[in-house]
Amino acid sequence: MYRGSCLCGAVRFEINGRIDDIIMCHCSRCRKAQGSAFATNGLVEESAFTLHGEKTLTGYESAPGNVKYFCSLCGSPMLNRSDKRPGKVRIRLGSIESDIKERPTAHIFASSKANWEQIHDDLPQFDGYVPK
Repeated sequence: MYRGSCLCGAVRFEINGRIDDIIMCHCSRCRKAQGSAFATNGLVEESAFTLHGEKTLTGYESAPGNVKYFCSLCGSPMLNRSDKRPGKVRIRLGSIESDIKERPTAHIFASSKANWEQIHDDLPQFDGYVPK
């Protein structure tokens, strides 16, 4: 089981299952949403995800059917829900307090990474989403 929370602790969650499709996204939208060089996200089954403090979350529809949620008190980015992924939640891995067993699998939108960033690992890099 994984546990996580926002910076102030008002929003907490548990994941009772795997974290799949861990990717590092370097697109300008993720950089802005995260306030960093990239966002590291993992996909979790909604049925394995328990959220506490949901009333404190604020959502922003960044694209039609795609909502990014963050804590309205401390501003921590927490999760994303998309109509394209019913039954799944994309979690910001930085909010997880437990040691994570699964590992990142790729860098996406690597060609639009910040000009001051360098990628130093051997993971595959894609100009867009991971090809299916």
